[in-house]
Amino acid sequence: MKIYTKTGDDGLTGLFGGHRVPKHDPRVEATGTLDELNAALGVARSVGLSSNAEPIVARLQSELFTLGAEIGAAPGLAHKLRVQLIDETHVARLEQEIDAIDERLPPLKAFILPGGCLSAAELHRARTLSRRAERRLLVLSDLRPVVVQYINRLSDHLFVLARSENFQTETSETQWSGTGPSKVS
Repeated sequence: MKIYTKTGDDGLTGLFGGHRVPKHDPRVEATGTLDELNAALGVARSVGLSSNAEPIVARLQSELFTLGAEIGAAPGLAHKLRVQLIDETHVARLEQEIDAIDERLPPLKAFILPGGCLSAAELHRARTLSRRAERRLLVLSDLRPVVVQYINRLSDHLFVLARSENFQTETSETQWSGTGPSKVS
């Protein structure tokens, strides 16, 4: 099978179900942003995550692929994908993991600037892409509410994972004070 099909040379792309839409269609834009987020998580894994974060991020990548498949389906056809769509159990698992990770971290007393060790910085980058994906998803009129819940929790999850990477590597976080950076441990 060839990688290139030439079917997109006219500026259109196919959704699952056969519908063709412009490549700048909001559904394609949302799917592309989910793909960017997934790639960013792949980079985070490539730079080396802690043994705690690695399996979580691998699972998140798979879940994002599923979410991308749903969003990349023509309206009303996602149920025909033959995959378990993101649902309330996925949101609940994110919340449980957020709580478990956060309870092991020093309490936040101020905003922190993205960064720290390389794995944390990459997770912070992924968090910002998660927020962008959320904005892109919200323009879709047929979006299931659980999708918004999932992507919103995902950005929170990536935030605590980034903090955890810094904590485990004993890398200080930079606190935002409004007058200049200050390091906190």
